[in-house]
Amino acid sequence: MDKKDLKIVFFGTPEFAVKSLDALVSNGYDVKAVVTMPDKMAGRGHKMIQSDVKKYAVEAGLPVLQPEKLKSPEFVEALQAINADLFIVIAFRMLPEVVWAMPRLGTFNLHGSLLPKYRGAAPINRAIMNGEKETGITTFFLKHEIDTGDMIEQRRIEILPEDNAGTIHDRLMEIGADCVLHPVESIIDGTLSTTPQPDGEFIPAPKIFKEDCRIDWRKDAESIFNHVRGLSPYPAGWSSMTDMNGKIFDVKIFETSLATPELSGTPGEIKVIGKKLYAITGKGAIEILSLQPSGKKRMDASAFLLGYHPDRFIID
Repeated sequence: MDKKDLKIVFFGTPEFAVKSLDALVSNGYDVKAVVTMPDKMAGRGHKMIQSDVKKYAVEAGLPVLQPEKLKSPEFVEALQAINADLFIVIAFRMLPEVVWAMPRLGTFNLHGSLLPKYRGAAPINRAIMNGEKETGITTFFLKHEIDTGDMIEQRRIEILPEDNAGTIHDRLMEIGADCVLHPVESIIDGTLSTTPQPDGEFIPAPKIFKEDCRIDWRKDAESIFNHVRGLSPYPAGWSSMTDMNGKIFDVKIFETSLATPELSGTPGEIKVIGKKLYAITGKGAIEILSLQPSGKKRMDASAFLLGYHPDRFIID
């Protein structure tokens, strides 16, 4: 089979998926259509915002489908009319069977974890929040149960102490582009093989909501360190703080350090030493390096202390 004979439909929405779509287009594969989320209004000006994948597709001259409902007869008929051989899914909604079972060669997904660990919508964040030392990419064919299909390939990377969700996202995005090309090339030359997912500890990675981001200062310092970097730069860990005058406000915390002096106190208590900001945890202390008070820009701790006189973080 020649690459021009393989008709592909690509499903994706965020920046993470763009690199892989670009790899397909740049290598001459026949992407017949791109499916992405509908445009949405955002910001004070209520402007219509397009997904990163749509922006790329429009610039590349690719047809774009933006269904509100994935089971709608109009969308299903539009896909059937394309008569694609293969669907590729990266960072998109869960597809109904009427969609993923449509192409003759199946539908494969690129997932940002080492399956069977971290099945779900937020695998990068959850792995770092849980203190994992490695993560990676898995490509696999879709089937009924989410993130359980036969694997095509896995690639591993180390999670370093200085990593956060943003740095791991970017590294996996780069690796992911090659991991998408590899199975497509294998399909064309007839060498594609798959393996069942291994039995192992299943760890869920559900979507992250605001309350999931709240910092519990009763936990130990290392757990809080991992919590913060697993949510940085977005959506960001947060906590409510009270100042010396009793004023309460929320702050997002983007960066912390475990390298702290010996400090004692109760969980949530704040210590200011010179231009440095520390918080007492359930076990040990943690230095807060950068943060963002409500309504303000992100700043380092020394800049924050010029305008604020913090007392403690509120636990309950």
